[in-house]
This record gives sequence, structure tokens and C-alpha cells, in this order.
Amino acid sequence: MLEGKKVWITGASSGIGEATARCLAKAGAELVLSARRAERLAVLAAELSATGAKVRVEPVDVSSRAAMQALGEKLEEAGGIDILINNAGTMPISPILAGRVDEWEQMIDVNIKGVLYAIHAVYPGMAKRKDGHIVNISSIAARQTYQSAGVYAGTKHAVRAISDTLRKEAIRYGVRVTDIQPGAVDTELPDSINHDKIREAVKANMYAEGSEILKPSDIANAIFYAITQPAYIDVSELHIRPVIQEN
Repeated sequence: MLEGKKVWITGASSGIGEATARCLAKAGAELVLSARRAERLAVLAAELSATGAKVRVEPVDVSSRAAMQALGEKLEEAGGIDILINNAGTMPISPILAGRVDEWEQMIDVNIKGVLYAIHAVYPGMAKRKDGHIVNISSIAARQTYQSAGVYAGTKHAVRAISDTLRKEAIRYGVRVTDIQPGAVDTELPDSINHDKIREAVKANMYAEGSEILKPSDIANAIFYAITQPAYIDVSELHIRPVIQEN
């Protein structure tokens, strides 16, 4: 279904990015996998290549404007990208009074600037070709805030606003935009929380006895749904949470 489509996935070394790579490889997509952890990308690429998938590894830090611009030019020279899965993100949450300014800047750099840098890398080429699809992975936090997650939620609200604005602007160029907002997913994201008390509380809530949270493959399946709809359909937003999650 995705044969010949070139798909760039950021944050592809684990979690939702890795699951999406596996899902789209089965559908025949030609993958470009990016993350900072080059060794994990290499292992994943080797595994997928062994099944016959076409996979290219491009390690990059999405928060580096220069690196993302250089990679975007490289990908455009190779024929461009048809679908961007803007998945890289981080979540070192803490109470604002804790004053972890470096962590605030990290979330802004990765979760907002990284998204924009990736869009800038591929959108002009898509607009020129009058075809393309940009999928931004934001969060349930794009709709509401939580104690200790103010800056993180702020970055995800920003991604939602960027996505909707881009969707409206991109219509004239035949480029579709989807914002996917997952709730609790079983990934490594909580491990990026450096505040011990908050990290323990988040994990205790996510993995409470009797609860069943989302798997990365659930979000990968949602991405697959969004990008395989007919060209006249734009799945603008998907808000996905486990049944047990109230907020």
C-alpha cells in the first residue's frame, strides 16, 4: 500500500518511532530512520533490511538547526520525502518552582524547534511536488495541562497549533497534515523525567495494577490509518487514550 513512498521517521530508535518503522516497512515504504542513538538505529535497520525492506539510517539531533537543514537538503537531493513522521520528543517534567530551566529549554528545543526544523526540511519539496503528508506526534497534553507538566504541555499545545495552522496553509499545495495525540503509551519517555519523585509517580500511575495502557504499535497503526486514506481525505487529528485513562 505504501510501495515507493519515502517515509522519514524521527525518534525512530525506540517506542512509537520504532513501532512505526516496523509497521510501515511491512507496507512497503522506503524508510529513512533518524534519532541520536545511531547504534540502535543500525540494529533496527539491519532487522528490517533482512525482511526485504528498504531502509536508510540518518542519525541526527532534531534540536540542531544546522544538522536538520543539512539532512533535509541531502534527502531532497535523493528525491525528497513523501511522508514525514515527526515523532522525536522528550519529557523531563518537574514543578515550575523547581526551576529546572535547562530542562525547559531541552523540551522547547526538541518538542517545538525539532518539529519545526523537520517540517522546514521537507515541506518546501512537498509543496513544489504538490504532494506529501506531515504527521506530528504531539500528546494528550496538547489538549490539557497537568501539575508538573506545564512546560511539556506548553510544547505540545504548540505542536497542535503549528499542525493546524500548517494544515490550513498546506491545502493549496496538496500536502496533508495530521496531529496525533496519544495518551499513556508504554515507551521510554517517562525515563526522561529526571525529578525522582515525579518520575516514580508517573510510572506508578501508568503501570498501576489492573491498568492497560497503549502499546507503541497502537499509535503506529493509527499513523498507518492516517497516511493511507485517499488523497481527498485529511485526517487532521487523532486523540487516542487507553480506556482506563480519564484525563
